[in-house]
Amino acid sequence: MRTLKLTLQYDGTGYVGWQRQPSGTSIQQLVEDALAPIEHGAVTVHGAGRTDAGVHALGQVASVPVSSALEGPTLVRALNAVLPPEVRILTVEEMPDAFHARFDARSKTYEYRIVNAPLVSAFLHRYVWHVPQPLDAEAMRTAAGALVGRHDFAGFQGAGTPVASTERTLLALEIEDGGGFDLPLVIRVTGDGFLRHMVRNIVGTLVEVGVGRWDPWRPLAVLDSRDRSQAGRTAPPHGLFLMHVGY
Repeated sequence: MRTLKLTLQYDGTGYVGWQRQPSGTSIQQLVEDALAPIEHGAVTVHGAGRTDAGVHALGQVASVPVSSALEGPTLVRALNAVLPPEVRILTVEEMPDAFHARFDARSKTYEYRIVNAPLVSAFLHRYVWHVPQPLDAEAMRTAAGALVGRHDFAGFQGAGTPVASTERTLLALEIEDGGGFDLPLVIRVTGDGFLRHMVRNIVGTLVEVGVGRWDPWRPLAVLDSRDRSQAGRTAPPHGLFLMHVGY
């Protein structure tokens, strides 16, 4: 047996997320089903991030033990030949046996994309959150700065996934201005790990600041409260992209 590291990208539209679910098609299921004929049996693929339904990835990483002796480029071609076109394997690398895509990850970078204009391009609407009200990017940057560092992010955690600790470290939280109906504003966040819906809840809170409903110090109050009801709405999934996993 050998352990492989798969780097892949996918359009999450219409899928139930990375992880297998009782109903609906997941990305994990598609990759496992594509590998099964090569392995002559069932395999289990572990992803670095359990992206939610409708969330996309440009740099998801997965690990899988295999017995196949096929080389990386050959596996890339074989898997992409049977996967749907919205799921692409970019690279396959052989790793030490102990490598695990999720447990060995040291950081993840996500981008959330917002079109802040009266109209959104017909070619972008599946991949951005359309916020037509003007956003104050500088106020959003001030609010974002309060979240960088190690904090208890219980106030930004979605319900439904018990965890041992709600403390996480945000290494960076940056906002790049957009411009018009086809150039999104980008919120880029890097951390050592994320709670369920944490990035989308942070984005929802920053948008409330950006439209002027809350002052830039609201994120500090959310952190102190540890109360999800004090944060903004959960931003829609289709604007979120897993960009990179660091090891």
